[in-house]
Amino acid sequence: MLGLIGKKVGMTQIFQKNGIVVPVTVIEFQPNYIIGKKTVDRDGYSALIAGSVDLKSSKVSKPIKGQYKSLKDIEPKKYVIELKDLDGYDAGDEIKVDVFKSVKYVDVTGTTKGKGFQGAMKRHNFSGGPSSHGSKFHRHLGGTGQATTPARTFKGTKMAGRMGGNQQTIQNLEVVLIDEEKRAILVKGAVPGAKGSFVVVKKSKK
Repeated sequence: MLGLIGKKVGMTQIFQKNGIVVPVTVIEFQPNYIIGKKTVDRDGYSALIAGSVDLKSSKVSKPIKGQYKSLKDIEPKKYVIELKDLDGYDAGDEIKVDVFKSVKYVDVTGTTKGKGFQGAMKRHNFSGGPSSHGSKFHRHLGGTGQATTPARTFKGTKMAGRMGGNQQTIQNLEVVLIDEEKRAILVKGAVPGAKGSFVVVKKSKK
């Protein structure tokens, strides 16, 4: 499956020929290299291991260094993903942004912005109670307990808690523009994560 590790630069807008404004997210790609292979005989399945963004030398352990011994002029990478069903590549090859030339829609996976500890209204989009004067139920969660039976709060009940910082995938984002010179693509709409965060862009499954 086609895929690249990129960086979310930010959002902007472009005008189509008919004058309609389209909001887009700019995703920039540093060089992506094939750094290894998974084989059916050894691993039980076949896949390519791709990496991007050089890892600081102070953070490179001996086991990681050993994985790059057979790769000339390729430094250990910070971000690593597996790509299945991608033929025509071998260890040491670079995957360039032009692989998306014939792709109309992509799936983008990233880490959502961390919001910290939030209440039930913000975290779960609850409507809350009356906001008028005299009400004692404005933004409270409300009751979570049950009757005498079962006399407990069920696991998974929507309550206040830590929000954000989770892996999320947005599917079927339209590829609006590909800039091979700047190694970037523009996709319609928003993608998870803050500016400067790294995302994985793959050919859409659906």
